[in-house]
Amino acid sequence: MIDASILLYGPSGSGKSTAGAVLAQALDLPFVDLDREIERACGMQVSQIFDTEGEAAFRSLEVAHLSHLLKGGRKVIALGGGALTNLACRTLAEELGQVLLLNAHAETLCARLQADSEVRPLLAGNCLERLKALLARRREHYASFPLAVDTTLLTPAETAWEVQRQLGCFRIHSVEGAKTRRAGQEAYDVIVEPGCLDTVGKRMQARGLHGPVVVVCDSHTSGLFGERVLASLREAGYSACLAEFPAGEAHKRIETAARLWDTFLSAGMERRSTALALGGGVVTDMVGFAAAAYLRGVRWVALPTSLLGMVDASTGGKTGIDLAQGKNLVGAFHSPALVLADPLTLKTLPMEELRSGLAETLKHGVIADPVLFEACKMPVTADLVRRAVAVKAQVVEVDPFEQGVRATLNYGHTIGHAIEQVSGFRLRHGEAVAVGMVIEARLAETLRIAEYGVSEKIETALARIGLPVAVPPGLDLDLIMASMNRDKKKSGGKVKFALPVKIGEVKYGIEIDEDRVKAVIRAGTAWSEPEPAGCA
Repeated sequence: MIDASILLYGPSGSGKSTAGAVLAQALDLPFVDLDREIERACGMQVSQIFDTEGEAAFRSLEVAHLSHLLKGGRKVIALGGGALTNLACRTLAEELGQVLLLNAHAETLCARLQADSEVRPLLAGNCLERLKALLARRREHYASFPLAVDTTLLTPAETAWEVQRQLGCFRIHSVEGAKTRRAGQEAYDVIVEPGCLDTVGKRMQARGLHGPVVVVCDSHTSGLFGERVLASLREAGYSACLAEFPAGEAHKRIETAARLWDTFLSAGMERRSTALALGGGVVTDMVGFAAAAYLRGVRWVALPTSLLGMVDASTGGKTGIDLAQGKNLVGAFHSPALVLADPLTLKTLPMEELRSGLAETLKHGVIADPVLFEACKMPVTADLVRRAVAVKAQVVEVDPFEQGVRATLNYGHTIGHAIEQVSGFRLRHGEAVAVGMVIEARLAETLRIAEYGVSEKIETALARIGLPVAVPPGLDLDLIMASMNRDKKKSGGKVKFALPVKIGEVKYGIEIDEDRVKAVIRAGTAWSEPEPAGCA
């Protein structure tokens, strides 16, 4: 389903209306409570409709009003607690919307309802006893919905966020963008959905994005996905063409950007036109930067096809190219107009690339999600991608321009980028970051910042995936230190580190004496052989 309405379902008191209103605000969508809509149309309360017309008549009203709402554009809809017991209503909801069940313990539901003055026809009398009986009758019915959130211990805001995480649907806002309305700084959607690559044309159309469109890929993704994306765009009425550059970090340079600008001109791209980045992190960074500079900024859409691109590079608007002296030393904050991450594209990746992406995924777990940290393993699932993207989305939403907490995302990268460059990019980005994470965790322990044993937990988790956890032999320590000291995160002449405190918490802006950094790097200089491909 393309941009379907979100339907929150479950027993009374589960938080459908309160969390639904929060969710709608977060996604910039209208919110509708189906019961309230019926009451306005009928001029009487639900309890009165039950008393005068009966339950069957009320269920018919639900079908008619829900059908009207679902055909009137995307929105968040709170359904009544028994709405989908009606087969016609359930069929309609599941065909035209995304249904997510909210539930809670009976005692919690009862306490919430008792604080509410609304009359509930099916719960008249002893609230707790009737609730338990109602939940027992509907146990199998409620259990039949695959997407569900237990709201017992959650606030409405936490419930709304969990709904977004399960649906893989996030909206990133920029306060600065709201003020300036500048291309590249408006709010944008990040969607993680199997099969969404084939819907890019219609989704762009729904968001008012214009052509001509240039789809930029590298030599790996062009043959795999290029024609599919072009077909989707042309079916939606866009004039579109394909541009390709050689795969690899070595081509993330100004020369490639210049060739892209020539292609943009040849394709007739104007300020209202759109560039598409179809590929991994290199393609995403490259196209985002080219779009930021072309005509002083045109819109672009990220279609990440690698795990690294999905969980990290595509969201947040940090774009850039490399110089000979270091990674991403030239770039711009230029947010995409839309991110569509299709987990099905991960099936085309070799094991080494999946491992590389799992390094960034596990890093997100260290930063803010212990459950994600424990879940990082093969095979990579759509839910793992959604959970990792949720961490990135939440951090970027709070700090779009890396003025504070967004610096936590640099964990493992200060040393990792230096190792990656000094290796001549023989190490993949995720492999270098994995080594950086272990070294920086050990630094945190030497500074008494981290809880005892954190570095061992992180090292064990990375090794289990099959990633390196030590600097390969033969890399020059002085070159690593020199590269690190040119890092773009440097401030006031000092390199700032983001270091773990425990799994789920990272501190940022930490200065460390260079001799200490050297000593810890020197202590870990033996390559750890990865486990065989496919291990978990």
